Amino acid sequence: MISKFFSDIHDAIFSPLKSWAEQSPGNWNILIGVGGLLLIGSMIFVYVFHKMIGQDDERTNKIFLKSSYCMLWAIILCDMIFPKEYMWNIFFLFKYSLGFLAGGVYMAIQYKKDFS
Repeated sequence: MISKFFSDIHDAIFSPLKSWAEQSPGNWNILIGVGGLLLIGSMIFVYVFHKMIGQDDERTNKIFLKSSYCMLWAIILCDMIFPKEYMWNIFFLFKYSLGFLAGGVYMAIQYKKDFS
């Protein structure tokens, strides 16, 4: 019953994306381009807030560790949600993009709380 529920969710969400991406090479390239830009933007976001928070000490080390923890949970959640049968390389790109974004958002929230 639960397996059928998750299968229906995967079919409802990811099958239209698969059919759209396979319609033309342009659509496939758009999907890869958006994922690449999201990954690069997320990495820059994390780097900027890492530099804004400052060097490692007792206070900032705790922020960086919790940020890594948020990244890990985002990657695990995406790994459970994204399908592994098709387009796994694209979903691999989006999985790590969302992981970096989650870590950056956590650092941005902590920076706002601690330094503003």
